[in-house]
Amino acid sequence: MAEYDASKIGEEKGDAAFQRSSPYGGSYEPTYSGATSFLRCQYTRDLAEMDVAVSGVPFDLATTGRPGARLGPRAIRTASSNLAWDWPQGWDFNPLDRLKVADWGDCVFDPGLPDTWIERLEAHAADILATDTAMLTLGGDHFITYPMLKAHAAKHGPLSLIHFDAHSDTWDDTPGRIDHGTMFFHAKEQGFIVPERSIQIGLRTHNPQTHGFHIIEAPEACRAAPEDIAKKVKAAVGSHPVYLTFDIDCLDPAYAPGTGTPCAGGLTTRQALDILRGLEGINLVGMDVVEVAPAYDVSEITALAGATIAYQLLSLYAARP
Repeated sequence: MAEYDASKIGEEKGDAAFQRSSPYGGSYEPTYSGATSFLRCQYTRDLAEMDVAVSGVPFDLATTGRPGARLGPRAIRTASSNLAWDWPQGWDFNPLDRLKVADWGDCVFDPGLPDTWIERLEAHAADILATDTAMLTLGGDHFITYPMLKAHAAKHGPLSLIHFDAHSDTWDDTPGRIDHGTMFFHAKEQGFIVPERSIQIGLRTHNPQTHGFHIIEAPEACRAAPEDIAKKVKAAVGSHPVYLTFDIDCLDPAYAPGTGTPCAGGLTTRQALDILRGLEGINLVGMDVVEVAPAYDVSEITALAGATIAYQLLSLYAARP
């Protein structure tokens, strides 16, 4: 792991999000000051030379329980300032040394016109993907993954989905509804994802229909060795293009209380990180972390978990074959 070098604090003259001299590398800016872009990466919408664009989607109008995930992107960015000086534990490289990562900012929309937001988010994603820049998206409630999948499938073809969650989000639904518990049913019906090459990890709520998805329920995910879970995931998706979505409520509420639909009996943060680390080599083309709702958080531990998982996803992307 990198050694912390206090002499580097301030060499970017503060506000690294605007003052960085290079898109590569971590930031030694004090965690308590400055503009809180994700991992202190440069705020820019010029993606001509970038490998990954981080963008927030402050949307939670599809929640069925407690709202508040619209504040998730801001909370994750703020928590990420505690991580920017080092690289993710368990890896032998810093993804920020391999990838040019930009913080694009948030995809905003008019909440008074909810019928327009899906098309707006899809267009936002399509514009970024058209530059051959990958996306790391910070939610927002989990329905945001639906337009993200649509945009990614348009570029990469039908996708394998790796889905960490307490809930299947595949309950049958009528066309056109916006609900954060049914969007993968819609995505499957519309051919954005291939269920037989997709897998869900951490489920602990009942849905009588699997729709053909591979499923690793929470008891197995918690009891088995993380490397064994990772092997099952990799066997399910193979070399197919993968979109990975991580609902923070996959974690037990003891580790992630700040979410809209907490569900006891989930993974520890350590287990989740170890499973993700074991996925090195997947053909990752898109990723998101969703459902952080800071109003219900305690000492920002959920936001920190979300930021740490997002950093792990950057490492997975940097380690693609």
